[in-house]
Amino acid sequence: MAKTLAWVFGIVFLLIGILGFYSRDNMLLGIFMISKRHNAVHLGSGVLALLAAVGGENAARLYFKVFGIVYLLVAIAGFAAHRVPVLGIPLNTADDVLHLVIAAVSLYAGFAGSKEPATA
Repeated sequence: MAKTLAWVFGIVFLLIGILGFYSRDNMLLGIFMISKRHNAVHLGSGVLALLAAVGGENAARLYFKVFGIVYLLVAIAGFAAHRVPVLGIPLNTADDVLHLVIAAVSLYAGFAGSKEPATA
């Protein structure tokens, strides 16, 4: 499960990162605040997810454990900062909620996902 989800996360994050560079109003889909740095984070997250997917089920689970914790911290910081850039990245409430959802899905995939033995 984690390996498949890592493929999905990787592709989606790469697409979001690329689309963000084509936004004219620093908003993605008119909802999420973005910046060049934010786009770079999305691209990096996507590349790491794809590397984890290629690495197999155990690598994907580890990716989601770390990724989930990081995104949970980002969500908490975003809610706490309320409209103040977090690590130089401007965020809004929609970003914070999305980061919280991403963290929850990631933590589930990393910690509570299928414990079936990984196959080659």
